[in-house]
Amino acid sequence: MTLGAQGLKIVIQIGALVVLARLLPPAAFGLVAMVAALTALLDVVKEFGFSAVTIQKADINHTQVSALFWINTAAGSLVALGIFLGAPLLATFYDQPELVPIARWLALGFVLSGLTVQHWALLRRQMRFGAIAAVETGADICGFAIAIAVASFGGGYWALVVQRLVYVGVGLVASWALCRWRPAPPGPAPELPAMVRFGGSVTVCYFAIVLTRSIDQMLIGWLLGPAILGAYERAARLLMLPINSINGPVYAVGMPALSRLADQQQRYRHLVRQMVQKLAMLTMPAFALVAATADWIVQLVFGPQWQAAAPIAMLFGVSATCLPVVLALGLLYQSQGRTREMLRATFIDSGISIAAILAGLPFGAVGVAAAIAFAGLVVRTPVAFWLVTRRGPVQLRDLYAAVAPATAAAVLCAVAVWALRQLLPADAAAPVESLAMAGVVGLCAMALTFLALPDSRRALLALRRLHLPQHLG
Repeated sequence: MTLGAQGLKIVIQIGALVVLARLLPPAAFGLVAMVAALTALLDVVKEFGFSAVTIQKADINHTQVSALFWINTAAGSLVALGIFLGAPLLATFYDQPELVPIARWLALGFVLSGLTVQHWALLRRQMRFGAIAAVETGADICGFAIAIAVASFGGGYWALVVQRLVYVGVGLVASWALCRWRPAPPGPAPELPAMVRFGGSVTVCYFAIVLTRSIDQMLIGWLLGPAILGAYERAARLLMLPINSINGPVYAVGMPALSRLADQQQRYRHLVRQMVQKLAMLTMPAFALVAATADWIVQLVFGPQWQAAAPIAMLFGVSATCLPVVLALGLLYQSQGRTREMLRATFIDSGISIAAILAGLPFGAVGVAAAIAFAGLVVRTPVAFWLVTRRGPVQLRDLYAAVAPATAAAVLCAVAVWALRQLLPADAAAPVESLAMAGVVGLCAMALTFLALPDSRRALLALRRLHLPQHLG
């Protein structure tokens, strides 16, 4: 059900992405992204890891959930007040007066979402995945529909503001309607300090991850303005949609499977290698194809006014070839109980990413995207592989062997598409026809590579059988 909902959400989000990009200029997206980069960080503070506490704790009671609810509510209200009062400072920082009303209206979302955190967590704890999928999909549809209507009537960037508020509002109403739990009055709760400590450690880790994803947009918006930030943010959004949709199910499936095998080293090691190999085979050639055809994709999806985003999308495609595998490595830390090492690895990865962003910033948005791509391939991925294999049954050579077939397929796919482009005149075909030809050539190169290499050939045969190993069945 989760996979089905993810697929439907991708279709809806890409559809809205296409329509809104043709109704609004890049500067509109850039203005909202300036505020969104900050609110993404504050959203982690507002939640404070308490949804994870409610889901993870085996014997949590009504009093404890109520205490967490009131903390989330207070945190959301305080964050909203801080944004409301600090909106003029944000506008001064970016030198964009329009940010004052944008920030103050978006602050309302923190009040609404603070009231929703524990209801969402309880729905997940109860494994009501159908209800969750219906609410999230419905909120997406409502938000996008109203945003498109506002944009069609000339609302400009307010369409994007309304979209975010509608999504949160629908989520609040629906979660309270579906989850019948109601909080008790504020009061002391047993084990609250321990739960706060757990939530704090989760918050620190998530804050570092979100900061890494947001600081480039903050700096680009500050130095280069909303139009360039809008092109950069939309290109990043286009690539992150499929990555987030892939890694969610990977964690949902991989976490229980690996946790069951944590004390069986050989089986654990084999399963990790198989999971990484199949994830890499699914994602690396696909993103290499995206990188090789980024200009066609941008023209088709966003329209001619967005051609400045094409080189950025191409570089993000290069970055994305390794990113799903790197993100999935967190499964090893969590399933082995290595949370302190995971936190340290997150800080190291964030430091590498931020250093790359700062190095590329003098060269503009394209320079930042290029630095991120280079650091991802040459530094982040090798360091992540080395750190995660310092302890535990999985060895460094296991990970490199797992990604080797997909790496070869990605390189050959990109080379084949590049060769095709050299044979085609610049105006030989419309983007749809060009992409179709590139897709056929890329898929053929990928298939031939996988069939030629023994490891990937065995993996393809295993996929045909579609069964779990006996020790997981």
